[in-house]
Amino acid sequence: MPHRPTPQQRSTRILLIEPRRHVVAQLCGAYFKYHASTKTWRHDDGGPFTKAEQAAALAPTINEVKEAKKQIDRYHEYLQTWLEAPEVLDRFLAPFLDQLDEQSFGKAIDIMNKNERLKLQRLVNAAAEPVRPFTPYTF
Repeated sequence: MPHRPTPQQRSTRILLIEPRRHVVAQLCGAYFKYHASTKTWRHDDGGPFTKAEQAAALAPTINEVKEAKKQIDRYHEYLQTWLEAPEVLDRFLAPFLDQLDEQSFGKAIDIMNKNERLKLQRLVNAAAEPVRPFTPYTF
């Protein structure tokens, strides 16, 4: 007679399963809409979920839900950084500009060390770059 795992062994085994990327992507996407009239999930573009997509969206593992939350949280951090970048850039530049008689961006760069210039470049990129849409496993 085959050995049957106890409920605790089964739940432990479930926790060790790696999140399925396609399920995490569906959970993160939250662009799907449930249509009660057809009892199917639909993507934001209106296309219906396949049966496999629907089954996965309705029965994620705990690890998949946790991973989706991590992905979404990282995206929210990215958005916050993007939104705050112009103000952070102003605060970063202020002490350099205060040291100059003739305040200019170029002269401020001239008095920065290598690490400060690298930080400035990151801030300028963050302030100038258009916001990227959410894509799981990108952030």
